[in-house]
Amino acid sequence: MNVKQQLEACYIHVSEKISFQPKIALVLGSGLGAFADRIDVVETLDYADIPGFPVSTVEGHAGRFVFGYCEGVPVAVMQGRVHMYESYSPQEAVLPIRLLRLLGAEILFLTNAAGGIQPGMKAGEFMLITDQISSFVPSPLRGPNMNSVGVRFPDMSEIYSKRLNRIIRKIAVNADIPLKEGVYVQTPGPAYESPAEIRMFRLLGADAVGMSTAIEAIAARHCGMEICGISCISNLAAGISPHPLTHEEVKEAGDKAAPMFELLVRESIAEIGKSE
Repeated sequence: MNVKQQLEACYIHVSEKISFQPKIALVLGSGLGAFADRIDVVETLDYADIPGFPVSTVEGHAGRFVFGYCEGVPVAVMQGRVHMYESYSPQEAVLPIRLLRLLGAEILFLTNAAGGIQPGMKAGEFMLITDQISSFVPSPLRGPNMNSVGVRFPDMSEIYSKRLNRIIRKIAVNADIPLKEGVYVQTPGPAYESPAEIRMFRLLGADAVGMSTAIEAIAARHCGMEICGISCISNLAAGISPHPLTHEEVKEAGDKAAPMFELLVRESIAEIGKSE
């Protein structure tokens, strides 16, 4: 079964079980999954119950879709994502994004836990993603192009919507939430980066690093979605932090930042919904 056939099969199966049509798709990163339990839930669907759908295996990623309303806005929440390091191809890792687009989502709100590279960053802070570097991972658009989804050579000059970023900045100011801005770089994982790699990323202009998000944004841009993204700085990157990096540290930082994160995302979604 090729990528197009796999996507179509997943769409048919989900459409038979879910009648809800989302406006915004929200992907929750490590330690941020509890947000999905605080929306007005209408329907849920486990990834494992969708034949041919990639299943999340990482601790802290529940692995299900939650459909419902956030401040009156119809949303589809990915409570946990899938990663390439879980033995998935780039095309499989972005299948959920393409599926959400088929289900009706026009806006993709990406979140993640990331290592801070930008000078002055602290664990627990947030970074509004303004651009990205995906050169270190294979493109999810490789292979035959799905012309019904998007063009062969999609423009990437504005991956992260300036319009949506203005809304998020406004919400952060009004809620007195410190919000840094910067460029996110994706690595293949699952090993954390070496100090030398972090020095290289800094020279290239990266402000935060993680193992997801960039390929999802590429796939979303390819299929015509408007995109925004926020990184929760869960730790300082290797060579900056004086301590070894652990997944437990990432989850702990996400848990501590969760209340402020939920406020920022909830209010941003409400304002984005009003602007449509």
